[in-house]
Amino acid sequence: MAKINTSTIIIAMLIVIVVGLLIVNGSKNKINVPAVDERGHPIAANSSAALLENFKNKPAPEFALADKDGKIYSLNELRGKNVILFFNEGLMCYPACWDQIVAFAKDERFNNADTIVLSVVVDPPEEWQKAVEQMPELGEATVIFDKNAAVSKRFGMLTTASSMHYGSLPGHTYVLINKEGIIKHIFDDPNMSIHNNQLVLELEKLSQNQ
Repeated sequence: MAKINTSTIIIAMLIVIVVGLLIVNGSKNKINVPAVDERGHPIAANSSAALLENFKNKPAPEFALADKDGKIYSLNELRGKNVILFFNEGLMCYPACWDQIVAFAKDERFNNADTIVLSVVVDPPEEWQKAVEQMPELGEATVIFDKNAAVSKRFGMLTTASSMHYGSLPGHTYVLINKEGIIKHIFDDPNMSIHNNQLVLELEKLSQNQ
């Protein structure tokens, strides 16, 4: 039997001890990196979808925002109408948000005495005019301007899954408020598609329950 060298055993034991200490120390100093989704948004204990659900069947936050001509649209004055708010990034969200805004303006199903669609953008009116010059159909839509994103924040629109500028700008989210000022439908769409047909179905549900 080959004689085992004592120094070799000691060196091996020292290596095992050092490696063990490094592993233990590394686990203690490990940095906890928050989980993020595919857009790099932090995934909280409550998802953004769950937070938005908390708004449903509750009174909508008050708002009063002006269009490019200075006309004020307020929740209080809109009582008696179904109100659809389309929160979006505005000028930078080309073409998805622009296409949705135009789709609302051209869809006769939303042009009636019972319903109003308001597209909420955070751009100043003079900046939004650049979009209208590029896509004139935008001028047919009712667009209201949310300075400093104050109303968007009140509605929880700055931390949705669709937001490309998480925490500072809305993404692509729809809020349906009934004639009594109660939020009945919220849909956040990271795919940024056109949501007209689903909103019409939601409006039909409201009319059936009246």
